[in-house]
Amino acid sequence: MNKCTERLYNGLVKENPTLVLMLGMCPTLAVTTSAINGLGMGLSTTAVLVMSNLMISALRKIIPDKVRMPAFIVIVASFVTIVELLVKGFLPSLNDSLGIYIPLIVVNCIILGRAEAYASKNPVLPSIFDGIGMGLGFTCSLTMIGLIREIIGAGTAFGAQILPDGYEPFSIFVMAPGAFFVLAILTAIQNKLKLKSATNGDAPKGAEVLACGGNCAECVGETCAKNRTILEQKRDEAEAKKADAKASAAKAFPENADPKAKEGGDKS
Repeated sequence: MNKCTERLYNGLVKENPTLVLMLGMCPTLAVTTSAINGLGMGLSTTAVLVMSNLMISALRKIIPDKVRMPAFIVIVASFVTIVELLVKGFLPSLNDSLGIYIPLIVVNCIILGRAEAYASKNPVLPSIFDGIGMGLGFTCSLTMIGLIREIIGAGTAFGAQILPDGYEPFSIFVMAPGAFFVLAILTAIQNKLKLKSATNGDAPKGAEVLACGGNCAECVGETCAKNRTILEQKRDEAEAKKADAKASAAKAFPENADPKAKEGGDKS
């Protein structure tokens, strides 16, 4: 169960898809004109994430490797269609607000990214919790961005008036530029506080030598083994260079050799 808890924490905090990995920017910027829209989009994506992760993980040993991406898209598209029909039937106002962005969940890089990086390589239960964690992280981020834009741009929160009647809303925040402003402010705060972020240079220096290119989100299964081999080789090379440099210095300057070794030689 610890692994399942780790997957929840990973999606919510450590590798939050919006605020850390900067994925799914299209719906993030387009639909977060209000907190309700952000919440609705996030929960719709979460439902698709969980169900697609479950199905892909269950079929991971059956789906041929050569056609895995088309297979993933078919599975995701099936669940997106189900979610779209449910939203149309039970939440028509939300469907009108989100519009084309519900069908576009099919090509959301978060969905396909988790299918390829995690669900296709891990058992069903951890994959479900990975979908829940990533989905809730996405939902919280969209709701927060939408709430900030709604409060500043309209003086309301979840449709309820919370600021005084005399408040003059900054209507630009509920327009397209407002999404960029809020996301830029949140990213600047992350960087100022040195929090983990895609714009904060988290990948270690020389990460280009790693099998995953320093992208910890993709570092699973065989990639981890390759990274370990590469890092061990780099460590051995560094230790060999250090030993060679020390030996060369000892030959060039014998008077600076280890005093203990010198005393041992005199005694003998």
